[in-house]
Amino acid sequence: MIIGVPKEIKNNENRVALTPAGVAELAKYNHTIYVQAEAGAGSGFPDEAYVAAGARILPDIESVYEKAEMIVKVKEPIESEYKLIRQHQLVFTYFHFASSQSLTQAMLESKAVCLAYETVEKADRSLPLLVPMSEVAGRMAVQEGAKYLEKPQQGRGILLGGVPGVKPANVLVLGGGIVGTQAAKMAAGLGANVTLMDISLPRLRYLADIMPANVTTMMSNEYNIRDQIRYADLIVGAVLIPGAKAPHLVTRDMLKDMKPGTVLVDVAVDQGGCIETCQPTTHENPTYVIDHVVHYCVANMPGAVPYTSTLALTNATLPYTLQLANKGWVRACQENEELKKGLNVVHGQVVYQGVAEAFDLPFYPVKDIMATQVTA
Repeated sequence: MIIGVPKEIKNNENRVALTPAGVAELAKYNHTIYVQAEAGAGSGFPDEAYVAAGARILPDIESVYEKAEMIVKVKEPIESEYKLIRQHQLVFTYFHFASSQSLTQAMLESKAVCLAYETVEKADRSLPLLVPMSEVAGRMAVQEGAKYLEKPQQGRGILLGGVPGVKPANVLVLGGGIVGTQAAKMAAGLGANVTLMDISLPRLRYLADIMPANVTTMMSNEYNIRDQIRYADLIVGAVLIPGAKAPHLVTRDMLKDMKPGTVLVDVAVDQGGCIETCQPTTHENPTYVIDHVVHYCVANMPGAVPYTSTLALTNATLPYTLQLANKGWVRACQENEELKKGLNVVHGQVVYQGVAEAFDLPFYPVKDIMATQVTA
């Protein structure tokens, strides 16, 4: 198969979808790999390393899309890329369709095959390609939140861990999944008082067992959230519904109950956000203030630590990339239910229920679509 790795062009996105080690693995199976010039530079991988591993370097993004049968990316295509994606081309990346109707419509019109990292799902309901970036984002949420609590950043001017004789900050984490667990661990490690909310009692029991003493678990509901936001200095939104738009747990009217300088970090912003007033921001301009509350809503948080993020992501994606390249997407998805669940849009039809519901679009069961395909 001919595989293309374009340079990410989203604002301050420095990750890359394949490392030289990944290229070398694909080359062992005689696949042709085209990498755009400087695609890996932001993550610390020069073009020379890709060439040594067996890749061919192309000068621009248009050339990569033109030659490739499968595009492997990190972030969803942005508007300038829409026209480059061809009918029947396989695009393997994070899409987060439910948060963008324009992206969904563009991919439907392209008639490409869109396989989303974030909905590849194991039998135990875990999301193996979301986990590594969720781990990074969860830890970064507290790191960034601590920074924006500083007064020069318009925060409350409070040190997350406090000092002897002075109380530490109160951190509220909404969601006890991978992001929330990592955020709570990070905040607790820095010495904050942490309240971790989730809707699953079994999950809360587990978290109560593994978390340090300065983490309190609490059932997530509107009453408890309204109560806790009055005391929180940092609130981390860490809610995910796979492939669907995140619910608004913190609404616009709740801001008035927060202390001035409270910081909100919505890790779910690339899936629509679980804080109603959060809109996607960039690493260049990461925050804005509404009602004296600081909002940090960067949609590609792991892009700020690209070396760590690229290695963590490609460790997880490479086995799936190899299956798709070796077997073609049809056979790979027929033989691997995890990959099949990653299919979101196929040849102009929505095959993932959450995306169809987000925009009231017709839904086509993936098994029906695949039955009409010729096995590669």
